[in-house]
Formats: sequence, structure tokens, C-alpha cells
Amino acid sequence: MNPLFEDSDFRKAGGSGSGDCVEVAITRHTPDTIGVRDSKNPREALVLLTPGEWLAFTRGTVRDRSAGS
Repeated sequence: MNPLFEDSDFRKAGGSGSGDCVEVAITRHTPDTIGVRDSKNPREALVLLTPGEWLAFTRGTVRDRSAGS
């Protein structure tokens, strides 16, 4: 775990239910970095994204979801 995110409040999407998904955090220590982790393994790898990368990721997931309909 990245020390800057140790005390962060990671959150899952409201629509994820009780299933496994990714959790996201932004901390005051790193306002220009978004931490993303696997909810099943919260102490494992943490992916760090810039705001631009986060925007591309979220746009991609919305696009993929609408393509599958």
C-alpha cells in the first residue's frame, strides 16, 4: 500500500452491491492522484492515476457498458 493512501477512505460505486469491484480514493496529501485498488485485496497493489487517466478510465467503462447493451 502506498503510504500516502494508508488512511484514505476508499469507496466503491453505489451500484456495485456486495460484489467485488474496484475502490477509489483521493486524499488531501495527493489531490492530483487517484488511488484505485481491488476490493477483494485492499492491501495488495494500488494503481495510481492522474486526473486525465481517471477520466479516460471512467469514460472507457461507460462506453464499454453501453456497447454491451
